[in-house]
Amino acid sequence: MNNADDRQVGEASVSLPELKDPYELTPEDIAEPPATWWSALRRIGPGMILAASIVGSGELVATTTLGAQVGYTALWVILLSCLIKPVLQAEMGRYIIASGETGLAGFDRVPGPRFRVNWIVWAWAIMTLLTLLQIGAMFGGVAQVMNLLLPSIPVTVWVVVFWLITLAILLGGGYERIERLAMLKVGLFTMLTFLAALLLIRMPQYFSWDAIWEGFKFKMPGEGFSTAVAVFGITGVGASELFMYPYWCVEKGYARFAGKRNDSPEWDRRARGWIRVMHLDIIASMIIYTIATIAFYLLGAGILHGMGKVPAAGDMIPVLSNIYTQTLGEWSLWIFYVGAIFTLYGTIFAATASNSRVFADMACLMGFFEAGDYRQRVRYRNGFIIAITAIPVVFFFLFKSPVKMIVAGGVAQALMLPVIGIGTLYLHHRHLPASIAPPRRVTAAMWIATAIIVLLMGYYVLEQLRKF
Repeated sequence: MNNADDRQVGEASVSLPELKDPYELTPEDIAEPPATWWSALRRIGPGMILAASIVGSGELVATTTLGAQVGYTALWVILLSCLIKPVLQAEMGRYIIASGETGLAGFDRVPGPRFRVNWIVWAWAIMTLLTLLQIGAMFGGVAQVMNLLLPSIPVTVWVVVFWLITLAILLGGGYERIERLAMLKVGLFTMLTFLAALLLIRMPQYFSWDAIWEGFKFKMPGEGFSTAVAVFGITGVGASELFMYPYWCVEKGYARFAGKRNDSPEWDRRARGWIRVMHLDIIASMIIYTIATIAFYLLGAGILHGMGKVPAAGDMIPVLSNIYTQTLGEWSLWIFYVGAIFTLYGTIFAATASNSRVFADMACLMGFFEAGDYRQRVRYRNGFIIAITAIPVVFFFLFKSPVKMIVAGGVAQALMLPVIGIGTLYLHHRHLPASIAPPRRVTAAMWIATAIIVLLMGYYVLEQLRKF
């Protein structure tokens, strides 16, 4: 991944006038796709950034909390969430490689009400502001861990400290920096959590295969229904990640390497080649976050549900630590603390890095700067980094309930999923070049995934209306 073609821009050591625009398609950036699987594996990366964002508020907190609330009953929700959304993710990636557009620019083509940009772009902005509750929860979670390690420093001080650290990491940071940190974070905690889940299988007081089978019977969870909807929205590839992924594909260079679209066989071959690399990236990240998600859910359903403990506002971290201490032993408490810091904080920097890019693109679509003015794009991106890290800090100071904040943000993401599915189908059928369209079975899978998402979210909305 240190190939010269992958060299990105925006590092702090690069002066602003020297910035190269990763969104501009130029002939000199055209590159042949990798010829072997091994060389293709070296070109993955965008999915790892998503995995860093996913394996945090979704897996460590929301998924584990759902397991603690309902036991193994909602295991099918977890698997469904992880397995059906990547087909939409892959199709959006295919579209940006084919068109050279950004994700929001594509969705801005969908018909409907407009005010400078269309209704999907505004819906994304509203959803993202709500998901900043989740980022606020991550700041609070990391601060709680540090307060346990150093009780003399209050949680509120730690929140401010991590806010400043985030600004230092992200302001001026380019793609490679984010990718390296994401891969470190994903690998560190996922393997240890998987080991804890394996040890759970040998603990009959918390685990049974009969209980696992119950989790595949498609029963709607009772009191944990809202949490289940939130988990569906943020585990696997959540609504936020579906918007983020095309931007990391652009910055990684998949669209630039294919080159500007034309009708030549050479462009078709390059585009299909880089689409295959993108699919490998999606599959690799899906394997990682699915393993992590199932592991966290089983630990929550087995350990925490068996102990009768559910994470809440003030004791989220101490309660969650039982998933390690009850399986690996008391010695693992400190490892859990370190892992929790990496996992929760990884969500902060990965989500903020992504959202700031999408907000900057929204500003471009609204006409605040020209699409080819990358210096202005970076300035807007840095301004949004400051804003969308400050707002979550304020949210935490106001609400101070990380679990509820994560659930609220997860529900907002879940309700956005049908819009993404419908928008992706529109782009697929109306704007995707026929020469690189996927096989019919993939198109059918997109329709099935969107239908499942619409039905689940429709059921949730109806259930909420009945309560009024």
